Amino acid sequence: MTDVSRLPGPLMEKWEWQYQGACRDMDTELFFHPEGERGGTRRRRAEAAKAICATCPVLEQCREYALAAHEPYGVWGGMSEEERRDYIQRQRRMARRSA
Repeated sequence: MTDVSRLPGPLMEKWEWQYQGACRDMDTELFFHPEGERGGTRRRRAEAAKAICATCPVLEQCREYALAAHEPYGVWGGMSEEERRDYIQRQRRMARRSA
Protein backbone atom coordinates (compact mmCIF):
# COMPACT_ATOMS: atom_id res chain seq x y z
CA MET A 1 0.00 0.00 0.00
CA THR A 2 1.21 3.52 -0.76
CA ASP A 3 2.54 5.54 2.19
CA VAL A 4 0.47 8.73 2.23
CA SER A 5 1.71 9.96 5.61
CA ARG A 6 3.80 12.72 4.01
CA LEU A 7 0.91 14.09 1.96
CA PRO A 8 -0.87 17.23 3.12
CA GLY A 9 -4.26 16.67 4.70
CA PRO A 10 -7.53 16.88 2.77
CA LEU A 11 -8.05 20.58 3.54
CA MET A 12 -8.82 22.48 0.33
CA GLU A 13 -6.45 25.31 1.31
CA LYS A 14 -3.50 22.91 1.18
CA TRP A 15 -4.23 21.93 -2.43
CA GLU A 16 -5.69 25.13 -3.87
CA TRP A 17 -2.36 26.18 -5.39
CA GLN A 18 -2.83 23.44 -7.99
CA TYR A 19 -5.64 25.41 -9.63
CA GLN A 20 -3.07 28.05 -10.61
CA GLY A 21 -0.56 25.63 -12.11
CA ALA A 22 0.67 26.32 -15.64
CA CYS A 23 0.30 22.58 -16.31
CA ARG A 24 -3.29 22.30 -15.10
CA ASP A 25 -4.97 21.75 -18.48
CA MET A 26 -2.02 20.16 -20.24
CA ASP A 27 -1.50 16.56 -21.26
CA THR A 28 0.06 14.68 -18.36
CA GLU A 29 2.22 12.68 -20.79
CA LEU A 30 4.48 15.71 -21.02
CA PHE A 31 5.21 15.54 -17.28
CA PHE A 32 5.25 11.77 -16.74
CA HIS A 33 7.45 9.58 -18.92
CA PRO A 34 5.94 6.51 -20.54
CA GLU A 35 7.22 3.06 -19.60
CA GLY A 36 10.62 2.40 -21.13
CA GLU A 37 11.34 5.96 -22.30
CA ARG A 38 15.09 6.54 -22.19
CA GLY A 39 17.92 8.76 -23.34
CA GLY A 40 17.41 11.81 -25.51
CA THR A 41 13.68 11.31 -25.89
CA ARG A 42 13.17 11.31 -22.14
CA ARG A 43 15.53 14.25 -21.66
CA ARG A 44 13.73 16.35 -24.29
CA ARG A 45 10.31 15.58 -22.80
CA ALA A 46 11.52 16.53 -19.32
CA GLU A 47 13.10 19.75 -20.60
CA ALA A 48 9.84 20.71 -22.33
CA ALA A 49 7.97 20.07 -19.06
CA LYS A 50 10.51 22.12 -17.10
CA ALA A 51 10.10 25.00 -19.55
CA ILE A 52 6.40 25.08 -18.66
CA CYS A 53 7.28 24.90 -14.96
CA ALA A 54 9.59 27.88 -15.40
CA THR A 55 6.57 30.03 -16.30
CA CYS A 56 4.39 28.70 -13.48
CA PRO A 57 3.14 31.06 -10.76
CA VAL A 58 3.05 28.21 -8.21
CA LEU A 59 6.40 26.60 -9.00
CA GLU A 60 7.63 26.88 -5.39
CA GLN A 61 4.48 25.37 -3.87
CA CYS A 62 4.62 22.53 -6.40
CA ARG A 63 8.28 21.84 -5.69
CA GLU A 64 7.74 21.98 -1.92
CA TYR A 65 4.86 19.51 -2.22
CA ALA A 66 6.84 17.09 -4.40
CA LEU A 67 9.85 17.15 -2.09
CA ALA A 68 7.79 16.77 1.09
CA ALA A 69 5.70 13.94 -0.39
CA HIS A 70 8.74 12.27 -1.99
CA GLU A 71 6.73 12.27 -5.22
CA PRO A 72 8.22 9.28 -7.09
CA TYR A 73 7.20 10.10 -10.67
CA GLY A 74 7.18 12.96 -13.13
CA VAL A 75 8.31 16.55 -13.31
CA TRP A 76 7.02 18.59 -10.38
CA GLY A 77 8.13 22.11 -9.53
CA GLY A 78 10.66 22.07 -12.35
CA MET A 79 12.45 18.99 -11.02
CA SER A 80 12.52 15.46 -12.40
CA GLU A 81 12.19 12.45 -10.14
CA GLU A 82 15.96 11.94 -10.32
CA GLU A 83 16.64 15.57 -9.39
CA ARG A 84 14.25 15.36 -6.45
CA ARG A 85 15.80 12.12 -5.25
CA ASP A 86 19.31 13.62 -5.50
CA TYR A 87 18.19 16.77 -3.69
CA ILE A 88 16.63 14.79 -0.83
CA GLN A 89 19.74 12.62 -0.52
CA ARG A 90 21.98 15.73 -0.40
CA GLN A 91 19.76 17.25 2.30
CA ARG A 92 20.00 14.07 4.36
CA ARG A 93 23.80 13.96 4.03
CA MET A 94 24.08 17.60 5.08
CA ALA A 95 21.77 17.00 8.06
CA ARG A 96 23.90 14.02 9.19
CA ARG A 97 27.09 16.08 8.94
CA SER A 98 25.67 18.91 11.01
CA ALA A 99 24.23 16.59 13.69
